[in-house]
Amino acid sequence: MRVSAGILGIAFCLSAACSPSPFAAAPPLSGEKAMEHVRAQVAFGPRPSGSEALEKCRTYIVGQLKSCGYAIELDEFEAETPYGPKKMKNLIARKGPADRDAIVLASHYETKLMERIRFVGANDPGSSVALLLELARVLAEREEKLDYWFIFLDGEEAFVEWSTFDSTYGSRHLAQRWKRDGTARRIRALILLDMLGDRDLDILKEGHSTRWLSDLVWETARRIGLDGILSMYEGMIEDDHIPFLDVGMSAVDIIDLNYGPGNSFHHTEADSLDKISPESMEKAGRLVLAVLDALQKR
Repeated sequence: MRVSAGILGIAFCLSAACSPSPFAAAPPLSGEKAMEHVRAQVAFGPRPSGSEALEKCRTYIVGQLKSCGYAIELDEFEAETPYGPKKMKNLIARKGPADRDAIVLASHYETKLMERIRFVGANDPGSSVALLLELARVLAEREEKLDYWFIFLDGEEAFVEWSTFDSTYGSRHLAQRWKRDGTARRIRALILLDMLGDRDLDILKEGHSTRWLSDLVWETARRIGLDGILSMYEGMIEDDHIPFLDVGMSAVDIIDLNYGPGNSFHHTEADSLDKISPESMEKAGRLVLAVLDALQKR
């Protein structure tokens, strides 16, 4: 992702086995289970688009989702990148028929290509992928008015330098596909998760996001006593939600882009297991579940 406008009031610059769980007032979401998924991803090593390690990670993600009863659609496409054409694969997991209205929960799942360092991306994207898998487990047996779809996007990271051409390959492809086939009209809301394992969780109010949906996230956090994980700052971040906004969908980016002092852990070797927290993922997951409950009641 990339910050496309300065964060208000901030002094630094930022670079770009499943068991059914019934609905309960206190959702049975586990930060420790999410942490297990982060460890599994990190064990594959760096996972840039097109790599063998990402293929292994993809197999792991699919296995976890299938164990919870989800049907998997593999959305394969070829992207033009600064390094030439690259084959990429988005994953779409759903239980109900694809023609029902739905809420989409999303994360990218590849790591940024870093040629000089061993970048394992424990937080970016390990934590959001892990949280998505844990949310899929918790929501697997719920029958709601709106379906839940889980999408794992390939190619969010720039290969060279962030631009409208070199970034968000998977989300740009899928958003345009959904616009063409009419799916976009059936998506009531898209919730993008990004970098939510930070021990010092500080969720930014992202300015491109659909305002009513962003306000719902903030109001819900305060209502359930999680306002401590909300940042006092607001900023504009280019991320995987933008292509979906561009085709008319309502979308919100739930993101912590204040990772380490001055965002110093972002896209460095410091983005490692010791920098993230099961507690942070659990708090973020509780917030998402409460937002979903509110969306189902709208």
